[in-house]
Amino acid sequence: MPLNVLMIGDIVGKLGRRTAAALLPEIRRSHNVDLVIANGENTASGHGLTPATADDLYEAGIDLITSGNHIWAYSEIYPVLDSDASILRPLNYPAGVPGRGIYTRDGIAVVNLMGRTFMPSHLDCPFRAADQALACLRDYRSIIVDMHAEATSEKIGLAYYLDGRVSAVLGTHTHIPTADARILPKGTAYVTDVGMVGALHSILGMEIQPIIQRFLTQLPVRFAPVERGPAVFNAVLVQIDPENGRALSIQRLDREVA
Repeated sequence: MPLNVLMIGDIVGKLGRRTAAALLPEIRRSHNVDLVIANGENTASGHGLTPATADDLYEAGIDLITSGNHIWAYSEIYPVLDSDASILRPLNYPAGVPGRGIYTRDGIAVVNLMGRTFMPSHLDCPFRAADQALACLRDYRSIIVDMHAEATSEKIGLAYYLDGRVSAVLGTHTHIPTADARILPKGTAYVTDVGMVGALHSILGMEIQPIIQRFLTQLPVRFAPVERGPAVFNAVLVQIDPENGRALSIQRLDREVA
């Protein structure tokens, strides 16, 4: 039987959490999903993750929360990252920061990485971090990578670097779903960006006017998530052969909710 993994794009604010909770039960049933992963670094007021918003995601049916540069916004999440909670921070942060970047369950491994192009410069190399992770995961065939990055070239480059060594490289961070979901030549599923779960009429899930004002004036303004519908739900479903870890298919699962 193939392994069905659902990867949900960056969940933004309360509307994103509500939308995921409303849609996930039917999607899990209809697609026989074995593992649900979601990037949760924007669930708390659109910027960060708290223990309470993490619990909301678990209750919605999400098995594992990945993250990126916004995971550090609320310090109350730090001890949770150091617990056995199903939350990852990017593996390639320097040694000594809270949390872990690799998750394993029932023969499946998930690796959370973050890009360095147009991102924090203090990060370790995600390519070398991936090599180190795979050296520790020799007993795992099904390996999914959340590549949280800004630059499309860095995401695609990592995917081809890992082609045939992991089951999927799935991009997050930009909140914009891309139309390039495909299987690479050696059997790795790839998409540049999964997208987001949040307000349709927004800028990356956030209120429109403050961001336009920032572009016009270059002055600091407070951003807040749009918490009213309609909402979008962006995800990809990856089907994996558990015997060899090769991806059998990848398809977008995108929804709009009034």
